[in-house]
This record gives sequence, structure tokens and C-alpha cells, in this order.
Amino acid sequence: MKKKWIILFSTFLCLGCLAKKKISEQPKTTAADFQLVWQDDFNGSVIDTIKWSRITEGAPDWKNYMTTDDQVYEVADGYLYLKGLVNTDTQTDPRPYLTGGVWTRDKFNFTYGKVEVRAKMESAKGSWQAIWLLGRKNDDSWPANGEIDIMEHLNFDNFIHSTIHSSIKSSPSTKTVNVNPGEFNTYGVEWYPNKIVFTINEAPTFTYHKEAGADWRQWPFDRDFHLILSQQLGGAWVGNVDSSQLPVDFVIDYVKYYEYNPSRTTALGSN
Repeated sequence: MKKKWIILFSTFLCLGCLAKKKISEQPKTTAADFQLVWQDDFNGSVIDTIKWSRITEGAPDWKNYMTTDDQVYEVADGYLYLKGLVNTDTQTDPRPYLTGGVWTRDKFNFTYGKVEVRAKMESAKGSWQAIWLLGRKNDDSWPANGEIDIMEHLNFDNFIHSTIHSSIKSSPSTKTVNVNPGEFNTYGVEWYPNKIVFTINEAPTFTYHKEAGADWRQWPFDRDFHLILSQQLGGAWVGNVDSSQLPVDFVIDYVKYYEYNPSRTTALGSN
């Protein structure tokens, strides 16, 4: 009888081990999948006007010296160059500096998904490079329309800023991360219906969450945004410009957008 109980007990142990093994071998489910649907590798010799528009001068600081002039744009050797330089023709344009920027506004807008931009920045006193997403309403109100700053680099800083802008912000809404701006890094964001995850070289840096019961003031991120790549000089945040350190380049290797597709949970079998 004692021997029989030992055999039964050993059998139960083996079944338990097999069950445990089967559970561990079951496929993992993920919260979301991303599918690449839009990209630009800048392999041509001109800016693709189907994807991008050049940004014109405007009122905010980041638009102070924007121009559509060819001298601040270059596509060569698989890179897009957005330049900041001294304006040598102040008879035609009285502004002391000129800068380049492109956006997908009215050409490619999206809600949720993953954005990756591989880029490097030259440094100068007063230089300000940025990769960001901006929401748009009929009245273009800010910050109510929302803003997702994937990366902003100032002056000679050895770090970048990633920031969320909205009417009401939860904490944390911004973070600085150390980088070598003169080397290529991949700056990214994963934008979900309930959170926004910032990344550098695919490693998460921080996450901004949608709060329980939040309305549009804290979470204006359930509608279309467009992508902006901008080189700027000067302004209240970045400070004065040293013209002797110009020109300065913002170099972009590629831009990729992955569409957000929630995964479907499949049955993994019965107990």
C-alpha cells in the first residue's frame, strides 16, 4: 500500500511539471503591434513634396527664421540636411538668420502609432533642433491642441528634452536624457490610446499616462497629429545666437511611422 501511494504521488508531480512546462511554452501576448506604413530614407536628391512641406516664417519662436529657400535644405547621400545659417541677403529678407524645417501637415496625419527618427545634430550657441508631433484643431489653439516633443536639443547640451504639452499635464510630463548629439541616435515615441512612451535607440526613457477619467484638457491625444522636423536659431528658451558658430546642420537619416494595430487575444487552450 505504501508503495502504491508513492507511485500515485510521483505521477501527480510529473503531471504538474508537464502542466508547468506547457504554460511556460505558451506564446506571449502583447498589448499592441506596430506595422510600418510610411517612411522616408532620403535616398533621392530633393525633398519628397508628396510627404513633406517646407515650413514658412511664423509668430512662435521656432518659426522666427524659417524659410522655404533652397539654401537651408539639402538631400544628399541618403540624408536630409536642415540648416541654420547667417542671412547674407538682408535686402531681400531683413532677418539676420535663416533656418529650415519640414512637416507632414495636411499630407500625412495620424492617430496613435510609433515614430522613429534617426538623426544627429551639430551644436552652436543659439541652435535648437527638434523632432515633434503637433495636433491641429480648427482654431489651432495651443497647448489645448496637444504637442508631443520627441526630441529637442539646445546649444551645446549633451542631453535632449522629451516633453508633453497640453492644457493640464500630469506628472512626469518632461524628461532630459543624456546623449551624444553629434552621433546618430534613433529618437522615438510609441503612442497608445492610454499612454505615450518615449524611446532612444529603442530603449524607453519615460512614459506619460492618460489619467483615469481624463478629458481633452489632460489627454488631447485621441485625434490626428502631424510630424515636424525643425532647425531653429535663438528665442526665449534657447537664448542668443553666436553667428560666428554658424552654419549648423540638423542631419536626418530616416523617418519611419508604424501604424498602431491592437493585438487580438487568442485562446491558448483549456485547463
